[in-house]
Amino acid sequence: MRNIRFVVSYDGTHYSGFQTQPSGNTVQDQLEKAILKLTGETVKVTSSGRTDAGVHARAQVCNFHTDSRIPVERWSMALNSRLPSDIVVRSADEVPETFHARKSAKRKTYSYFIRCSKFHDVFERAYQYHHPGHLDIAAMKDAITAIVGEHDFTSFCSVHTELESKVRTIYEAAIEHIPDAGDLPETSGVLKITVTGNGFLYNMVRIIVGTLIEIGEGKRPAAEMRAILEARDRSRAGPTAMAHGLMLWSVEY
Repeated sequence: MRNIRFVVSYDGTHYSGFQTQPSGNTVQDQLEKAILKLTGETVKVTSSGRTDAGVHARAQVCNFHTDSRIPVERWSMALNSRLPSDIVVRSADEVPETFHARKSAKRKTYSYFIRCSKFHDVFERAYQYHHPGHLDIAAMKDAITAIVGEHDFTSFCSVHTELESKVRTIYEAAIEHIPDAGDLPETSGVLKITVTGNGFLYNMVRIIVGTLIEIGEGKRPAAEMRAILEARDRSRAGPTAMAHGLMLWSVEY
């Protein structure tokens, strides 16, 4: 039995998330169907983590076990020819039996993209949340530093989260402003919010972003971010940001 790991990119727009759901139409479903077509085997694909409906991935890491003897260098092309065009296997390798895409992961990075301009970008609209009003970027940058470190993130996860422990460690959290070229307001452009941690709770990054947006709009002071975190109360934080601006950027082992 071989343990195959692969890195996959996908546009989550038309999927009900990564993990198999009763309603079907998930990224996991598509991957398992492609493997069945290729090898004749019914397998279970394990991912580094679930992504919600509408969320994208630049480098999701998955693994599965197979009896197939197909050379590892042929897996990517073989699967891509059997997958829809919005899912691409970027690489594949054979890993030890003990490797587990989720349990073996050490660090994950998510990025959230906000288009700050009067009009949305017609070509990037599926991957950027459009915010037509002014955002105080300096206040948002000040606020995001509060989440770095080991904390209980109850305030920043869905009330439907079933895990007992809400403690996670955030190693890095930053906001990069990529300004538009030309004669446009200096705040116009794209905000890339990047968060790296040892794990994430259900809707955690999207709620952090939703709270940061309210701070950027002047609805909350930047200093409130720490108080929200310490309150351990979901009702204290902002709304859950739209799914399409979020992307699983990388996973480290």
